[in-house]
Amino acid sequence: MSLFRVLLSIIFPPLAVYDRGCGSILIVLILTCLGWIPGVIAALIILNKH
Repeated sequence: MSLFRVLLSIIFPPLAVYDRGCGSILIVLILTCLGWIPGVIAALIILNKH
């Protein structure tokens, strides 16, 4: 997980997980619409998985 990805997940979480698949983008997008913090947390969790 690079510093650029972490900063991108804080600024705009769905864009940070674009290479993880459509499902990940959709989940993070929905969580970001419901609240910014859940979207950031989900993006960081998805980026932390190998």
